[in-house]
Order: sequence, then structure tokens, then C-alpha cells
Amino acid sequence: MTQALSRHDRVLGSLIGGAVGDALGYQVEFDAWPFIAAEFGPAGVTEMRFNRVSDDTQMTLFTAEGLLLAAPGGEVEAVREAYLRWLNTQREPMPPMASEGLAAQPWLYARRAPGNACISGLAAHDRVGDAPDWRARTAGVNANSKGCGTVMRSAPFGLRHSPAAAYGLAEQCSALTHGHPTAGTAAGAFAMIVSHLANGETPQRAVSETMLHLRRDLGRSETADALQQAYMHAGTVPPGPNTCAKLGEGWIAEEALAIAVYCFLGTDDVRAGLVAAVSHGGDSDSTGSILGNLYGAAYGHAALPREWSSQVEGREVIAALAGLLSAEPVSEGAV
Repeated sequence: MTQALSRHDRVLGSLIGGAVGDALGYQVEFDAWPFIAAEFGPAGVTEMRFNRVSDDTQMTLFTAEGLLLAAPGGEVEAVREAYLRWLNTQREPMPPMASEGLAAQPWLYARRAPGNACISGLAAHDRVGDAPDWRARTAGVNANSKGCGTVMRSAPFGLRHSPAAAYGLAEQCSALTHGHPTAGTAAGAFAMIVSHLANGETPQRAVSETMLHLRRDLGRSETADALQQAYMHAGTVPPGPNTCAKLGEGWIAEEALAIAVYCFLGTDDVRAGLVAAVSHGGDSDSTGSILGNLYGAAYGHAALPREWSSQVEGREVIAALAGLLSAEPVSEGAV
């Protein structure tokens, strides 16, 4: 089945799937599991009562726009500029006159609990502006931060680039806001898995190949260990409401990736997997968003529950961006 999918199917599925998981999880972000169970029932978050997406989808779309505008070899700078445009959406109430691209979309100006490290890290770049030495002047920004804000925005690297290039670019762009090495490793691993899936690899093969890549460097052990734990958990505990608790809450990079990978490997039932990924007392929108990106890249847009994918906020803009991204040839990129 997966071999018959076009690249457009996978890109569209990944971007819309991420938005769906984000919207499902955003309904309960910051809520403890007992509260979620009381509000939605013991089966977890099975309804999309509100279609609003969070900063996860916002930043993912700006990542995609940056890559589309990038000159060969200039991907990091283009993504940095795109993230600064996103930062402006979090500061202004509406698009300024003569805005273009995503910056002209009023719905993207909603402030939906953006990550502190993303805001403060980009603020450091904003102070530097377009100075040619921005790399040196912003090196080590948020050096101790490994929040999941680097992972949840990184699917487009995998949709646009080969696995190795996707890993490298996601890792480099992670450092724009989060200086901890594990933040970059987890973002790179996520982008690599997405790239393998977009190339038609099975979920198990995509994750296994990425784990092998991580094991070649001891400095990547936090993420490698988290993925190993997710792999083992998926083989013993079927994903369901709050079954991911053993893997953490998802606030930090490797935990968010592990929770999504656990649900991804644990079931090919997209609806059940998404419900499991957001029905826990942690960073539900991020774990849901990451899993939606994975499911869409693996199984295509048609595999997403229609009543969710058809109503998610910003669908038309997301679909248009997916069309542009899938029309571009896959690039080896700069690493």
C-alpha cells in the first residue's frame, strides 16, 4: 500500500497530520491525566472539540517556508529568517501592511502557548538582526535547554531532504533556539525518520535505521536510549490512554520523540494512535503533532481521520504549502 503513495500524498499527509495531532492535543495541553479523563472520558481525547493549532504547527509551517525560499547551501539562514517572521507573529496583533507569504496570514498571529526557549532564543537573533556575524553572536543560545520545541517543528526537513541531510539541517536549526546537544539530536532523529518514511520505508525500518545512526556517536545516547525504550514499550504495551507515562511527559526533546515513536510503532490505527499520543498529562500537542507528522509521511493524507483532517485550522494554507514542498525535487541539502 505504501509503495503506491505519491510524494505529494506523503507531504500533505505529514503536514495535515501534524496539525491534526496538534489540535487534538492542544485541547488538553497542561492538563493532568485525571482531569482529561474526567473531561473527555476514560477513552481519552477522542473528539476534536476545537480545531485550533498551536505554535507547533505554526513553526512547522515557517520551517517549510524557509526551506522553500532557501538558496542551495543557505538553508539554515533561510530557516532562521523564517523563524524571525514567526517571532513577529507572536508580537503583533495582525499582519503588517505589505506582508507576504505566511506572515500575511492573520490566523497565524494567534499566540498559542509558544515555548519560552523558542521565544527567547529567537529574540537573541532579532537583536543581532542581519549582522554577518550572527552565528558567532548567537552561539550557545539557551545552552541548557533541550525542550521539545526543536522536534515539533522539524518534519519539513525530512520532507524536503535525504535522511542524512535532513538530520544535519534539523540539528543545525535546532541550535538557533536550543543549545543543548540532545535538542539537536532529537530534532535530527525526527527529521531522519520522516525522510525515510517519505522515501517509502516501513515504520520499523525508518526508526531502526535512525537508531543505528544515533548509536554511532556516544554524544547522541540520550535520544538513542529514549528511542530504544519506546521501541521496547511498543512491543509490550499497546498504545492507549496514558500508556506512554513510562516514557515521560514529553516536555523535553527526546521524551516527546519517544512518546510519538512508541505510538507510531505500537499501532497502525491512526485514530487510536493519535488518541493515545495526546491522552496523557504532558505536552500533549507536541506529542500529537510529532506523531501526526509520522503517520502522514508513512500512510498518506487519506489515512487521517477525515472528520479531523477536514476541519483543522489553516487547512487550505497548509495544503497549499504541501503542494509547493512536494513539487520541489528532494535535495541532498547542506549538512
